[in-house]
Amino acid sequence: MCPNSITQQQQPADRPEGATGGSLAGLRVLDFTQVMAGPYASMMLADFGADVIKIEDPRAGDQTRSSWGKVEEGHDSRAFLALNRNKRSVCIDLKTTKGLAAVRELMRTADVVIQNWRPGVAARLGIGYEDVQRINPRIIYASISGFGATGPYADRPGYDLIAQAMTGVMSITGEAGGPPVKCGLPIADLGAGLFCLSGILAALHSRTLTGVGQHVETSLFESALALSVWESTEYWATGEIPQPLGSANRMSAPYQALKTRDGYVTIGANNDRFWQQLCLVLEAPELAADPRFATNNERMANRAQLVEQLEIRLAERDTDDWVAVLLGASIPAGPIRNYQQVLDHDEHVAARNMVRTVSHAVQGQVKVLGNPVRFSETPASIRTAAPLLGEHTDEVLAATELTYSVQTDA
Repeated sequence: MCPNSITQQQQPADRPEGATGGSLAGLRVLDFTQVMAGPYASMMLADFGADVIKIEDPRAGDQTRSSWGKVEEGHDSRAFLALNRNKRSVCIDLKTTKGLAAVRELMRTADVVIQNWRPGVAARLGIGYEDVQRINPRIIYASISGFGATGPYADRPGYDLIAQAMTGVMSITGEAGGPPVKCGLPIADLGAGLFCLSGILAALHSRTLTGVGQHVETSLFESALALSVWESTEYWATGEIPQPLGSANRMSAPYQALKTRDGYVTIGANNDRFWQQLCLVLEAPELAADPRFATNNERMANRAQLVEQLEIRLAERDTDDWVAVLLGASIPAGPIRNYQQVLDHDEHVAARNMVRTVSHAVQGQVKVLGNPVRFSETPASIRTAAPLLGEHTDEVLAATELTYSVQTDA
């Protein structure tokens, strides 16, 4: 249950604690999303300085708080903490008259609304785009769904796995001849979040020119499909259905993971200059002269034989040795690492400040990933950990002079 709901009138809240002058300072976002795609988009807005107010159901809040991974009693899940930093949590029951009144009042003060309900749910609640636009004509109203608001799949439930399956992503992931494989990262979810973010920023720029808000809409399905740039190009150019290639690239070779004496090295010899240089490093002039590998097209057509020949030579040394030699010859290369090596031991990750620590009221010091965008004048910032359920209900609703409890009032 939500521990923090309005019970008495307070003075209007000042600027949120810990707020800084980021690129989006002064922007207010009402976030009705949960799980991944929407929370990722709103988290990025929060990192950039926006005041993101996460509206949650008083009974349980974002389902990710308690249902993703191993969750200790009284704690929120690590998945929730990873996607909801820098936000304020407000408990409002949208199934009550006064709860909806509170939300509508907040919408008068908002710049952006983000929701990821199924198409039609927001309208049935009375807070669809048309409803909110009447309250606030400048609103940027962003919707994320599984398949979009129109089309024959619009009413289907949407999940990253399903989007990857139905857009072809799983058909080209994995090794040749193997079963369909889901991409290791939830690219449909995260992609939809990033597309939503870019749409919101574009709409905000348009609003500075016109003074008018608009509806921004995207979906997991379209996100995964839109990222299939090489695969769609290959199909339209050749008429052949793209197949899985393991770690190999559709447009160049060698550009993939190759086995060494003790593991694997990735090599990006994706043009003729790098190919010739690679042959020199491997002391293999016969490969440079082999007509099967003379051009990129030949190397792709004979990829299996190319890999076989390269791995014979790469088996002579360990991965780290090869990386040093290849980089010394200006050939793009890198080792394959696991997340322990990346997060705990990588000096570049540390130098770029991509692992951060924030203080959480219940769970103490919590590690989160840093923001990957750098600004010269208005840096992104990680100010606060993910909020407790309803932690900021009083301070946010006090500014609207709403004096009732949204948890109990009808």
